[in-house]
Amino acid sequence: MISVEDARSRILASLGPTPAETIPLPAAWGRVLARPVVARLTQPPADVSAMDGYAVRAADAVEGATLAVTGTAPAGHPYAGVVGPGEAVRIFTGGFIPQGADAILLQEDAAPDSGRVRVNETVKPGRWVRRQGLDFAAGEKLLPAGRRLTARDIGLAAAANHPWLTVHRAPRIGILATGDEIALPGEPIPPGGIVSSNAHALAALVRAGGGDPLVLPIAPDDTSTIAEAARAARACDLLVTTGGASVGDHDLVQAALGPEGFTLDFWQIAMRPGKPLIWGMLGPTPVLGLPGNPVSALVCAVQFLLPALARLSGGEAGPPRTVPARTGVALAANDRRFDHLRARLETGPEGGLVATPFPVQDSSMLKTLARAEGLVLRAPHAPALPAGAPVEVIPLGELGI
Repeated sequence: MISVEDARSRILASLGPTPAETIPLPAAWGRVLARPVVARLTQPPADVSAMDGYAVRAADAVEGATLAVTGTAPAGHPYAGVVGPGEAVRIFTGGFIPQGADAILLQEDAAPDSGRVRVNETVKPGRWVRRQGLDFAAGEKLLPAGRRLTARDIGLAAAANHPWLTVHRAPRIGILATGDEIALPGEPIPPGGIVSSNAHALAALVRAGGGDPLVLPIAPDDTSTIAEAARAARACDLLVTTGGASVGDHDLVQAALGPEGFTLDFWQIAMRPGKPLIWGMLGPTPVLGLPGNPVSALVCAVQFLLPALARLSGGEAGPPRTVPARTGVALAANDRRFDHLRARLETGPEGGLVATPFPVQDSSMLKTLARAEGLVLRAPHAPALPAGAPVEVIPLGELGI
């Protein structure tokens, strides 16, 4: 068995980003930039008012002075004249500062009267003026290549006048569940069978990771059927299988893919849940074989599939982020496998995060995983810990799964 870190490093070393494509700005959320976003204009394009009020010369706008209002400057309709001595221009938020003015008299500090305005509070030069280029200047690099785009990034790119963005294509991920015993939700369940959850859960995880899932029909425990399904997924950037990765007579993934040209890199990870895990190449297509137990499959997906998606998407790839916490209960000494304890997370009485693992950690219990907010990590051969001891936790909510 190899370590989780070694397995993840070998997976990531086998993968590269998908090709770039140019797509409309509204479709770019969640995608990874293949080219940086450079401002195509200056924002704001001129000095503008930050408030509603009057554009004035600060030298004239002293308390008690009365100024003549010579025009208006709403946003989108600049005042064409010049603000001279003793004059003011009615202005609104976003309006261009007229030539000659150097400050804004707030409307709350002004008393308008028949074409004139009285200054009730002295104005300082530059007050409530947003200078040209305050946000960004034309030619400035705003977003780097390799950044996964957020809603905030989309807004910035739009403000920089980009209707299209060049991003990495969303990775196409084939998902193949295997086993005579499984049926899709809503379909007849065979004798001794169960409802398949892995394909749907993994498809959702792939979407959360920025990928495009292709859920293949369930393959029974038959090498020819599994091989046929795998051939259908050769156009994918990654094929993910579930089930058939262990050592029983009916664990047939390797047996089915071998004649198709599959080369195995490694098999079996020193982790719990999720010991049986396959990584290799089916021709040019990488193959990640996950365990059949639902919790094992999803925990392995957190440690291996999400980083693989990040690498394929063109973003930064590495282990899932962890946060420090304290255990809410005593923990027994760990064995040689890297453990992932499903746990509730809450804020402790003195602040900080408290992680309390569920008392039963069976790898078939999806209800427990669904209720868990984090995975408490236990290194191989970690010693017993008392309640309150520090631990590291993968916060599941951050992953969007």
